[in-house]
Amino acid sequence: MHSALESSPTRRAARSPWAALAVLMLPVLLVSVDNTVLSFALPAISEALAPTGQQLLWIVDVYPLVLAGLLVPMGSLSDRLGRRRLLLIGGTGFTLVSALAAFSPDPAALIAARALMAVFGAMLMPSTLSLIRNLFTDPTQRRTAIAIWAAGFSAGAALGPVVGGFLLEHFAWGSVFLLAVPVMLPLLVLGPVLIPESKDPAPGPVDPLSVLLALATMTPLVFAIKTLAATGLDALVATCLLVSVASGVAFVRRQLSRPSPMLDVTLFTRPVFTGAVLANLLSVFSLVGFLYFVSQHLQLVSGRSPMEAGLVLVPGLVVTIIAGLLAVRLVRRIAPATVITVALGLNSVAFALVALAGSSGSDLLLLSAFVLLGAGVGAAETLSNDLILSAVPAPKAGAASAISETAYETGAVLGTAVLGSLLNLAYRTHLQLPTGLTDAQNATASETLGGATAVAGELPEAVAAPLLDSARQAFDSGVLLTSGIGAVLMVIAAVIAHRTLRAAA
Repeated sequence: MHSALESSPTRRAARSPWAALAVLMLPVLLVSVDNTVLSFALPAISEALAPTGQQLLWIVDVYPLVLAGLLVPMGSLSDRLGRRRLLLIGGTGFTLVSALAAFSPDPAALIAARALMAVFGAMLMPSTLSLIRNLFTDPTQRRTAIAIWAAGFSAGAALGPVVGGFLLEHFAWGSVFLLAVPVMLPLLVLGPVLIPESKDPAPGPVDPLSVLLALATMTPLVFAIKTLAATGLDALVATCLLVSVASGVAFVRRQLSRPSPMLDVTLFTRPVFTGAVLANLLSVFSLVGFLYFVSQHLQLVSGRSPMEAGLVLVPGLVVTIIAGLLAVRLVRRIAPATVITVALGLNSVAFALVALAGSSGSDLLLLSAFVLLGAGVGAAETLSNDLILSAVPAPKAGAASAISETAYETGAVLGTAVLGSLLNLAYRTHLQLPTGLTDAQNATASETLGGATAVAGELPEAVAAPLLDSARQAFDSGVLLTSGIGAVLMVIAAVIAHRTLRAAA
């Protein structure tokens, strides 16, 4: 019975695995486009909805936060119910909620819509990577397919600023969320035809308590990090950290005690697996943290339009794609540990360039730094995902994919939460407000650079000019701080990768 369950999907997949891969790229492109477009839409959202600094962070963070908590449960569920089935359910829901997000009347509604998008997004991403694991059984073909999968993130990120920039210059900010409709419709039509169904032939039961424990581990952790940068260590932050640690310990113990755990935590006893997960998480941390401040700098400090800002970043995003595909060839002659270590080192150099340049840094320097960062992220992401997937048998691909995606989204949320919160803290600390502002204007300008820019538009030139100068200098002081921290973290990541991944073939 076991062989019968697995043989049919294998035979069908062998006929057109690359066509199936092309369809699987659609949700990957959508998620990456959505993340990049949102970064470039932040100034427009700030002006239209007037969110506070915390609300602005939550608009960005709530999606990866909820997603990170649900990826492991959804990956496990896809192994049980069918990966293609969950992919199509997620695609349908994601498209509908994205359309609703486009017409959010206030920050709270947009945050709620983004949270609901994450529920359906959690069904998409583990399914795509686990289906690839089952479509391609040959290691070289699988590694190439994963490189294309990782390049899909970069291609979407490259497409997002350009398409998003065009939309933001001609339409309201909500138009960036409507991109989901034309991207996802082909998946919903062609997916049932081209993608073979696959699932674990001997799945364990769904464990609701483990789902709750996973959420209770991730949500308070990220909230604590965000709040710590804004208010310092207080009773709320301490409580959230305690809840997160207690829930995490309970989750691990429950997985170890169950005959069919939702997540095989013993995988983390393997140095290569753990090192690959950390490399995945920290490389995404660097990418998202960099994009958070560079997209705002290019528009609100350099004065570029959203389209122009997007075009500045395209070379780096193209390099990300090339680096991912090149890494497949490099590991035929060079150990994966060496490639990943060098890649993370490039990330560190990129942040160091920004930090060392100081306030004199130009857009050309930011472009150069992002090219280096793209090369590092492209190679590290491709190889770390391959190492994670190759560590488990094909029937458990959904759970392994979920771990990989959880690392990706955790890195994304921490990149924004840690570096974004520190940037906002530095901004508020160094901002000097001119006299003559109302209390409401003071509050808005003190929250974010976008808020200060919006307030300046309401003021006479004599007051607006010093406000903008101070706001931009305060923002760049935060960029210098976060770049220095990013450089140090990437050095640490490179050391960890070198020590843990040496056993990888």
